[in-house]
Amino acid sequence: MDVILIRVLFVLFVAVTCYLIQPFGLPSNLDAGVGVLLGVGIVVFEWRLRLMSLKRLIGSAIGSILGIVGAYLFALVIRNSIPPGHTQSFLMLMVMLLMAYVGLAVGANKGDLLNLSALGGIFGGEKQSKKSYKILDTSVIIDGRIADIAETGFLDGTIVIPQFVLRELQLVADSADSLKRNRGRRGLDILQRLQKVASLQIQIVEDDFPTVREVDMKLIELAKLYEGKIITNDFNLNKVAQLQGVEVLNINELANSLKPIVLPGEIMKVFILKEGKEYNQGVAYLDDGTMVVVDNARKMIGKTIDISVTSVLQTTAGKMIFGKWDERAAGRAESRPAVSVVTAVPTSGAETKKPQPIMAERPIE
Repeated sequence: MDVILIRVLFVLFVAVTCYLIQPFGLPSNLDAGVGVLLGVGIVVFEWRLRLMSLKRLIGSAIGSILGIVGAYLFALVIRNSIPPGHTQSFLMLMVMLLMAYVGLAVGANKGDLLNLSALGGIFGGEKQSKKSYKILDTSVIIDGRIADIAETGFLDGTIVIPQFVLRELQLVADSADSLKRNRGRRGLDILQRLQKVASLQIQIVEDDFPTVREVDMKLIELAKLYEGKIITNDFNLNKVAQLQGVEVLNINELANSLKPIVLPGEIMKVFILKEGKEYNQGVAYLDDGTMVVVDNARKMIGKTIDISVTSVLQTTAGKMIFGKWDERAAGRAESRPAVSVVTAVPTSGAETKKPQPIMAERPIE
């Protein structure tokens, strides 16, 4: 808030100065208006400079100096080649602006290649001071798994929550549809959990892009501005961001990579929940949500059976496991007969004793 007040006072100061001095030779009101535009331009330039790293600032300064030196050499050639006049003045000015601009842009782009840590002192901490920004999407907040990941300590850096994402989340929470309303409130609860994680730094930013209407495109522009990564589980946002060179952390891809590896031929125990799409198929689900399609298991709905894995299919939506239930093998295991082992006791004279079992009945294993 203090920074905003200082910026407003600076713009007012420039406007009043232009109103009193009239440096552009215009009426006082027009000079004041030009002063306001000039002050706003300086404030915007300062705001953009604050987002740049020290490496880029040094690279920009070096590039500008080299560009001005080159422009001076070109100006000498123009002065000796073209007669004095408006054309000579225009070319010298354009060469100066062009070389300064090119030097500034190239220097800022190549500034990241500078190794400031080798200089020591205040430059040695530049690498450590650079923040890693991770921007949350509305879908990943409502999903809720981001809070579990954060509580385990796998997330570092600064978690950025844009103001336009909060507005969208609030609209969902105030929806007339009870399902949407519950999802929105769940998202707000997840944000409260994230704020309680001691190892995380939560930052709510006011940056907005009025010319961009879609929230997904605003997230991409914000990621470019902060040089951060977008955390989402939206497949379309993932693809669009990658096409525009923005790094994405997809929660679904993380979940798929953490699922246990199942190889064909393994035996696993599953609970058949419902009927499959194909004939005589049953469908089961693992604890992590992986779908298991079982052949010959339609009549075993509502029961837990042992199946043999036949194949594993990895799709963009997740992993699917295909298995087969061998009804004959299960029937043989259930119909194995019980065996009794008895022995005869020798008798003497006319006395006869009934044979006594020395081993209890048990099924053959």
